Amino acid sequence: MRDIWAMAESFTIRIFLPDGDPEGVRLFDRMNWTGLGVAFPRAKWQEVRKRPELQRTGIYILAGYGSQDDDLPTLYIGQADGVGGRIESHYSAKEFWDRAVIFVSNSGGLNRAHVTWLEYALVKRANEARRCHLDNGNSPQEPALSEAEKADTRAFLKEILQILPLAGLRAFEIPKAVASPEAADPAIVPLAKGAGPDTIIVPAQKEGFERVFLGEDCWHAVRISGGMLDRIKYIAGYQTQPVSAITHYAPVSRIEPYGEEGKYKLVFSEKAKPIGPIPFADAPQGAMQGTRYTTFAKLQSATRLSDLLGKS
Repeated sequence: MRDIWAMAESFTIRIFLPDGDPEGVRLFDRMNWTGLGVAFPRAKWQEVRKRPELQRTGIYILAGYGSQDDDLPTLYIGQADGVGGRIESHYSAKEFWDRAVIFVSNSGGLNRAHVTWLEYALVKRANEARRCHLDNGNSPQEPALSEAEKADTRAFLKEILQILPLAGLRAFEIPKAVASPEAADPAIVPLAKGAGPDTIIVPAQKEGFERVFLGEDCWHAVRISGGMLDRIKYIAGYQTQPVSAITHYAPVSRIEPYGEEGKYKLVFSEKAKPIGPIPFADAPQGAMQGTRYTTFAKLQSATRLSDLLGKS
């Protein structure tokens, strides 16, 4: 599938609030588009289910979090000849979702084949973006459409992808780097003298550290101060108890958005390397909470974590 987001252009989208509540039901449309988007919180379902648009053929997305510890949202993507009846069944059977977005046609131009293709395309896009967990049991196969029908349905998909971020769903956006330090190992490329903080220290539990930091050459679900985004060049991993020490570091290649809660993913330029270890303190007590910033020069010479944090 072509990258629809690559076709950047200016556009206008109209948002109508039928009950005057920005957090309630929202209708999305635009000039010369035959479609209509309806976004609403789960709490409004008993009101929304009565709307005539929900009797039409359409595509829908249910979104929420599987647990309070999840960093990525869970999505269910579906389609039906009458979307209202299908969502009614999910209201009883699926507990995770707390918001939904529906897309139907104002002109009756969407049929079952069209929405089946849209379901296929959105599931495929979500898998490519890797910014959510899908509750769909299977990935649908691409249905057969004529060349003309596929062109029209692609155009409808493009409108959907433009509206979804305004409805609070960014899970279909392919992550774009917000910073690209392309850092190299300082053992090969000398550090600049007199530079400010360039290293982020992240706490990690054993299982996640071994699987992601060492195994996937990245670290995600990190909150980063806005002023530090274009300054970070290195990441240091602090393993929590019982290790309670910084044990590895890696140069950072790029920083991307992760999830929908203002967190980031740091992708390494190369595999993490051992350092230290640099314990929390002289005695095995205490713990580091949250991320911290330092310079790589300090990291190289530190004998304990307090040397990096400016504490005695």
